[in-house]
Amino acid sequence: METTLDMPNDTGGEPERLPGQTDEGFDLDSPELYLNRELTWLNFNRRVLHEAQDTRTPLLERVKFLAIVSSNLDEFFMKRVGGLKQQLGAGVHELSVDGRTPLEQLAECHEVVRDLKAQQRDLAVHLTEQLSEVGIWISRYYELGEAEQAELREYYLENIFPLVTPIAMDPAHPFPFISNLSLNLLVSIVRSDGKGTALARIKVPIGKGVPRFLQIGESTHFVPLEDVIAHNLDLLFPGVQIERWDVFRVTRNAITESSEEQANDLLELIESELRDRKFAPIVRLEVSRGMPSIHRGMLAAELGLSEEEDVYEVEGLMQKRDLFQVAGVDRPELHDPPHHPVDHYKIVDAPNIFHLIRKQGPILLQHPYESFATTVERFVREASVDPKVLAIKMTLYRTADKSRVISHLLEAARNGKQVMVTVELKARFDESANIRWANHMEENGIHVAYGVVGLKTHSKVVFVLRRDYDGLRRYAHLGTGNYHSGTARLYSDLGVLTSDPVVGRDLTELFNFLTTGFVPNRGYQKLLPAPKHLKKGLLARIRREIEKHSSENPGLIQFKMNALEDSDVTRALYEASRAGVHVDLIVRDTCRLRPGIPGLSDNVNIISIVGRFLEHTRIYYFRNGGDEEYFIGSADLMKRNLESRVETVVPVETPALRQELRQIIDIQLADRRCAWDMRADGSYIQRRPRDGEDARSSQEIQIEQAQHRLEEATRLGKKIKRSGFRSGSQVRGGR
Repeated sequence: METTLDMPNDTGGEPERLPGQTDEGFDLDSPELYLNRELTWLNFNRRVLHEAQDTRTPLLERVKFLAIVSSNLDEFFMKRVGGLKQQLGAGVHELSVDGRTPLEQLAECHEVVRDLKAQQRDLAVHLTEQLSEVGIWISRYYELGEAEQAELREYYLENIFPLVTPIAMDPAHPFPFISNLSLNLLVSIVRSDGKGTALARIKVPIGKGVPRFLQIGESTHFVPLEDVIAHNLDLLFPGVQIERWDVFRVTRNAITESSEEQANDLLELIESELRDRKFAPIVRLEVSRGMPSIHRGMLAAELGLSEEEDVYEVEGLMQKRDLFQVAGVDRPELHDPPHHPVDHYKIVDAPNIFHLIRKQGPILLQHPYESFATTVERFVREASVDPKVLAIKMTLYRTADKSRVISHLLEAARNGKQVMVTVELKARFDESANIRWANHMEENGIHVAYGVVGLKTHSKVVFVLRRDYDGLRRYAHLGTGNYHSGTARLYSDLGVLTSDPVVGRDLTELFNFLTTGFVPNRGYQKLLPAPKHLKKGLLARIRREIEKHSSENPGLIQFKMNALEDSDVTRALYEASRAGVHVDLIVRDTCRLRPGIPGLSDNVNIISIVGRFLEHTRIYYFRNGGDEEYFIGSADLMKRNLESRVETVVPVETPALRQELRQIIDIQLADRRCAWDMRADGSYIQRRPRDGEDARSSQEIQIEQAQHRLEEATRLGKKIKRSGFRSGSQVRGGR
């Protein structure tokens, strides 16, 4: 865990030296000034877990947050622990920017994860008790009555039993392949000859219509499937004595990337990586509590793991990510109030979205508060059928299984429009889906590109070329979130619809880069794309803020993002704070910077917001001596985003739209419900509303604001229509 920071004492003795402090000041190269990426991300999951612990959160939402933490930890082991283990295997001893070796990072991560697991276990017991009090039960099979057991046995026999395959483990049946994140039973069977025991493995067939929890009748009474299988082993092993059974689960490394430069076919390379991932090294083994040490040791040995470091004993329910099923029970009083995104107040009554953008200027979209379907999807749909639209270009990182955006692109191709989509094949855990979409689009006449070799395309752009009455005009949507209708209801994101001709010319350059990879002489007047321009642009603006700062005109930097990991940006923000510039950072998870160090970062305020929606918005603001600058875009301040991805960040210049961004920043900085204040040691303290303070979360306020904007626009529209009719009558009478 991150160490607690000792501040100078005022007892008259020698003060403790601060992190990075020297006799001359602060050494900004000191590893002490940079928090560890992995540990700060785990700290974020502590905050997510707290939402499950917080009694202010509705009960089934608490269950949901418990499931989210479990899912997040699975991903952490697949990506982050897997990557650290790869470094160890390759003999990498290079220190991270925070001064840790891969081995040291692994050891500290394991310590934190074990603590999180213990909290999860205790909370699961507590929530199960609370659920039972409101008529939702999660029971073990042996806790059921005879009639309920008979009902489940019959259901299992008819619907699931044929899918279950026991595999013996003996000289004739070698140790079986264990798939990633699968739930398994290890069954110990007494040999018929009386010579000890034999082992068999059973994979619990969850998925493809088989739920993790079986329901008793139509009730909200749930029983884990593995429990039903385990207590009916006589069906699989008739006449055989079962000594015991235990549950286990493995997590495999998801980092299996090969060099793109040496690949003749990128699509084939990714498909090969996906095949490799199925057989990737195992990085974690979870076993049920009480598994005999001989069985635990056998599993660890067969799977190539350290029993001491890589094996986690789980008490109670394993694979808590499946609690999403229980969290979905239809009990409105146990959920957050239902949220229905509203129509955008400017777009709702517009007969033609392109005419509106051309007439009104740029339009800011706020999801999930405003509807994704009636804004972004509508933009693509109208482009697909508008006879004046000649071409549509788009970047695709993730999308929904049944994507209306892609359906509209297919319609556009059928209507004879040029359609080009840059598909990112290496979007982690969405590779298979993106390959399927890429093939489907190519089969239907859409030109598909796979981006630039060596760079992930993370930009969120739809680019439309339309023959207007006054010539060719370029329209665009640039956003912070994926073109995914599902996450658009769960993540907070921003987007802008624009026909700014300069932005249009910049996007032409960007798409030419994406389809050719040729870098030289590409100039951008407004956009800040990564990897060539964004980092340099942000660092230059931070330096400018320092130069323009004065007591009469103080500097101000405000960033909202998912992560601050890049050490160069972190260093620059330290320099800004030391120069007197005030820095507000709203960082969802990973943050390397230590706020509140006297003389160095005491001008830095860092908060994290964890609520019902996943904060995903990126906003970058500079006071710039009064000539303010606002930017939104796809990039976080991580080394990978700034140096090895194609990202797009766009300025927001319209005063009304800037005011909307100002509201978002101010509301979140003032949040007393979901905001956590970061301390210099990397820990966080959740804010609590004091007497008289607004107890609503910033997300609740933004829901209400979106509704208010629409209601006010509707009221004003009706008023204008009424006055317009009277005015029109007078004109006609005067003629």
